[in-house]
Amino acid sequence: MDKLILREMHFVARHGLLPIEAEKAQPFSATVELELGLAPAGASDRLDQTVDYRAVQEVVRGVIEGSHKHLIETLAESIAAELLARFASVHAVVVEVIKPRPPVDFQFAGVTVRIRRERRASGATA
Repeated sequence: MDKLILREMHFVARHGLLPIEAEKAQPFSATVELELGLAPAGASDRLDQTVDYRAVQEVVRGVIEGSHKHLIETLAESIAAELLARFASVHAVVVEVIKPRPPVDFQFAGVTVRIRRERRASGATA
């Protein structure tokens, strides 16, 4: 299956378990891979034969900059569900959410969650 990939979209939001995380915004980034057939768009050079990546970014922004979540796992699940619901031509999505500077008492390069969800024959996700 072909893939349309939006890499390292950057946002600022308030997510986490700690009280400071609800009070103070921090950086997040997301990468999404949409699995869909891209041959029709490649042959026709028409946007209506693919998924507009501006609309994909709007979905991701809406989730990440939306309501407070305790876990980045929840952010990833919400993004995947919303993308599959909004874009019927997408068969599966891989969503990666990165929290580069969580407020912890040790140094590391951040925490990442990566999930893959696909559309079932009935239209539901798994």
